[in-house]
Amino acid sequence: MKTKELKLSIIVSAVLVVFFLAACGNTDSSAGGAAEGGSEAQVEAKTIKVAFNQPENHPQFKAMEEFGERVYELTDGAYQIEISPNELLGAQRETIELAQSGTIEMSIVAGSLLENFNEDFAVFNLPYVFDSAEHQKAVLKDSDIVGDLYTSIEDQGVTVLAGFHGGVRNVYNSIKPIETPEDLQGMKIRVIESDTNIQMMAAMGGTGTPMGQGEVYTAIQSGVLDGGENNELIFANLNHDEIAPYYSYTQHLMFPDYLIVNTNFFNSMSEEHQQIFLDELDKAIDLEFDLWDQDVEAAIAAAEEAGAEFNYPDTQLFKDAVQPVIDEKLTTDTAQALYEKVQNALQ
Repeated sequence: MKTKELKLSIIVSAVLVVFFLAACGNTDSSAGGAAEGGSEAQVEAKTIKVAFNQPENHPQFKAMEEFGERVYELTDGAYQIEISPNELLGAQRETIELAQSGTIEMSIVAGSLLENFNEDFAVFNLPYVFDSAEHQKAVLKDSDIVGDLYTSIEDQGVTVLAGFHGGVRNVYNSIKPIETPEDLQGMKIRVIESDTNIQMMAAMGGTGTPMGQGEVYTAIQSGVLDGGENNELIFANLNHDEIAPYYSYTQHLMFPDYLIVNTNFFNSMSEEHQQIFLDELDKAIDLEFDLWDQDVEAAIAAAEEAGAEFNYPDTQLFKDAVQPVIDEKLTTDTAQALYEKVQNALQ
């Protein structure tokens, strides 16, 4: 009896061991399959480096942050937008070269810098080409106007994806309010490094002096410069209101800042992802324009508290003065046609 029970016990134990091993095998196989399946399903985000020369509180930075969050969500985490502010990746001219080579994917650069790649970009940098911020936004969002221009430099490694509002540039100085071009006579005014801007300031009555933005405060303070020309955000945020308190609304420039992308990188994206980028950038442009208005109000209030004075000269006097500069720059048929399209967008 004991022998039979022992044999039965051995048989049962053997059966249990077989079932246990089979169960473990199924579990391992199932777990391995899930792990492999999870590995295949998970997409590793591609980090897109974006160079930016302004601080984190700038409207363009905030609009690009929102853009990055939307792109990450809509592409199921395929792209992670990483914005480096304050020239951490270099000055704008350097970051164009980095984008060309593919060292970084994107950069936000001043419109005047793209004139070196296609002279027709100068049309958007001419004085008084835009009547208002609303006019500029309508142009920058109209593919019939900007489409060919934006893709015209692809053979040089970069494509323009969007144009942002860069503010309205006005003259400020340490001496007196500016009411007429005659008031600028003898004044050295800092301008962006560009022949067009130097010629423009000469036509407006002053002497245009190219200089890096970081040197302007000291130059005005020491008397090397009498003033500068820029938007209210720069005027207040860089404390130029402390040493050049007379801010005159000449409204002479409203050139865009462009978001450029390495052409090969953008072309490597799927059509679906490209469209997501373009759709979300369209929304980012709207957001940036709205944020700009809010920040300008705050900048004016801060500058006035610091002692700045704002005045509103007759801009027609300055428009008439710079008309020869405009005529001189519209030398090609494509530039003339582009300029006419921009003016027609007013109607």
